[in-house]
Amino acid sequence: MIKIAMVEDDVELADVLTQYLSKFNISVTNYEDPFIALSAIALTEYDLVILDLTLPGMDGLEVCKELMSKHDIPIIISSARSDITDKVIALELGADDYLPKPYDPRELEVRIKTILRRANKQIPKSVEEKKERFSLYEAKQEIKKDGKFIKFTPAEFQIMSLMCKRKGFVVSRYDILDSCDFLNSDEDSGSIAVIVNRIRHKIEEDPKKPELFLTIRGMGYKLVE
Repeated sequence: MIKIAMVEDDVELADVLTQYLSKFNISVTNYEDPFIALSAIALTEYDLVILDLTLPGMDGLEVCKELMSKHDIPIIISSARSDITDKVIALELGADDYLPKPYDPRELEVRIKTILRRANKQIPKSVEEKKERFSLYEAKQEIKKDGKFIKFTPAEFQIMSLMCKRKGFVVSRYDILDSCDFLNSDEDSGSIAVIVNRIRHKIEEDPKKPELFLTIRGMGYKLVE
């Protein structure tokens, strides 16, 4: 089993990633406090570290510097900070990869395995090879559920494609308005619920009791497998 130390103070994100990666025989231990993380990594043998940059009490770049000075361990930076300088500094310090948030957990899984193969680490077979229910083909403007093409209107496709890219994460109504050309003003916020309802009629067994396209009260929506 692959053992990963995650240094991430966003507990919800850490839980989502931990649950997702467990399907691929990857065990994640998350540390919200960078000082505790450094102590734990010194005492426990991990295969890789996933490191956020915005942390309480200690900047992630300092954590990265500390890790590189004392350990020979691959590091993936996972950060919402958009300053290109942070990325350059992190890679110069020795980080192996830089993954800007938000990202699809599948991309993180692939990058983890790529880095470990490069480091000649053995990649165990997944405990559960789960086929993705939704497949997004952005170039073709197509989305399939369980391999079957679903016809969406342009507005439905934009919302659904955003949800596919952010699968497992909560997407706010503001994010939907900001990302979808067909919904470009606050006046359209009320129509989001209407479009979501139409999407549910196309992807849910029972649109009145959705199990895939969920409403997270007070926060937005989440697409789950």
